[in-house]
Amino acid sequence: MDKPMGEPAQLKADLMMVMVTMFWGASYLFMKMGLHSIQEFNLIALRFGLAFLVAFLVFYRRMIKIDRKTLMVGFLLGAILFFTMSSVVIGLKTTSISNAGFLFSLAVIFVPLLLAVLFRKVPEKRVMIGVCISITGIALLTLNGALHITTGDFLCILGALLYALHIIITGKVTKSVDAISIGVLQLGFAGAWGLLFSFSFESPQLPSTTESWIAILALSIFCSAIGFIGQTVAQKYTTPTRTGLIFSLEPVFAAIFAFIFVGEILTMKGYIGAALVLLGVLAAEINVKKLLAGKIFVKTMGRSGASTFHK
Repeated sequence: MDKPMGEPAQLKADLMMVMVTMFWGASYLFMKMGLHSIQEFNLIALRFGLAFLVAFLVFYRRMIKIDRKTLMVGFLLGAILFFTMSSVVIGLKTTSISNAGFLFSLAVIFVPLLLAVLFRKVPEKRVMIGVCISITGIALLTLNGALHITTGDFLCILGALLYALHIIITGKVTKSVDAISIGVLQLGFAGAWGLLFSFSFESPQLPSTTESWIAILALSIFCSAIGFIGQTVAQKYTTPTRTGLIFSLEPVFAAIFAFIFVGEILTMKGYIGAALVLLGVLAAEINVKKLLAGKIFVKTMGRSGASTFHK
């Protein structure tokens, strides 16, 4: 159950969460920009490597106290985070920024579905309703005239599935280890995985254009380091309910930035599909009965996913 918070502190925390969510929405645009001159794994290595350095400097006192268990958990989550972001980054080469944002938000839907499969926890009725609405939205958003989904759209959905797994594992393992240390470590390990894959399959290099440098620094500092640190601080003063609802704005911000900076416009069918995906996510998160009674409860992002590192 959400705990009451002081109004001034909660307002500041909510505004910080909106800022963090805005950064995450912009991350799709920055990833697309970076891909103009940097290969996929190279981009991931630079993004998370720099983010790790910034976060390590902020939390260095915690980091010098990490134990072997914390290190192993950070390694596992970093690996999942790397494959999650690899799916999205590679997918962005053949899909739009708006599509990627809305499709990745399906992680909220996948969490209860994976819990049902892995732990035999039957999803609540509102989750199933949300799934049906979202599937309809996905069809309108991604299927072309030949009823084929593009590779990029499929990879973004796969990324959402992997991130849902990341959320579940994080919720299980952080009960016995320091969550902030885990968050910082996974940034470093994700960057290390990116560097390994870049040396194996690409020719790693530093950004060669101003646009690429802006994209990498924005992804590293604003979307990753500040996003993670800001989320961690803000959640001390706001509720899981507000956090989950604010997080739902991420694909909306992604679509807004795509329209403003690259003139990306969806078809009418695409906008209807995007709206249905967002509606499905909200339907899965919000308990309408308790909302009407004045007690909102966010099932997934508020309870487990909101305490994890995001994009």
